[in-house]
Amino acid sequence: MSDTAHKQQRTATAVLTSLEFLAFTLGEEEYGLDIQKVQELRGYDAVTRIANAPEFIKGVVNLRGIIVPIVDMRIKLNLGTPTYDQFTVVIILALAGRVIGMVVDSVSDVITLTPEQVKPAPQMGSALNTDYLIGLGTIEQRMLILVDIEKLMSGAEIGLTETLAA
Repeated sequence: MSDTAHKQQRTATAVLTSLEFLAFTLGEEEYGLDIQKVQELRGYDAVTRIANAPEFIKGVVNLRGIIVPIVDMRIKLNLGTPTYDQFTVVIILALAGRVIGMVVDSVSDVITLTPEQVKPAPQMGSALNTDYLIGLGTIEQRMLILVDIEKLMSGAEIGLTETLAA
């Protein structure tokens, strides 16, 4: 095979393995999640509070007949007191057959990363749970904290959202 054919094959492989992430902000940091998990984006509206729900579950909304729990990521990740303004966005996610809303400070764009642009998450020891991190995506001067949203929303919260939606 010629050098040109090898380059074309590598380019085709890179295209197949590139990943698209929705970039969003929480505080000063920029995060990314798999665009395929995103159902839609909405502005932040008032929610119906649920008694005895954890603080990070703001409540539920009725989305075209589906009761959707709304999780505030600032509270969930201990990133300070959330503020709600015209930039606040609710990312509606389709995860494991469930629909969940995730409140973030803002959404910027969709970013395509190649595997070479994704670096492994640093090991922080037992002081910090990094299981939900895919890695760090780098594009020029930007760095995205890439989250595995299903791992982040798994466990007790998903169980809780099942009971909220029931």
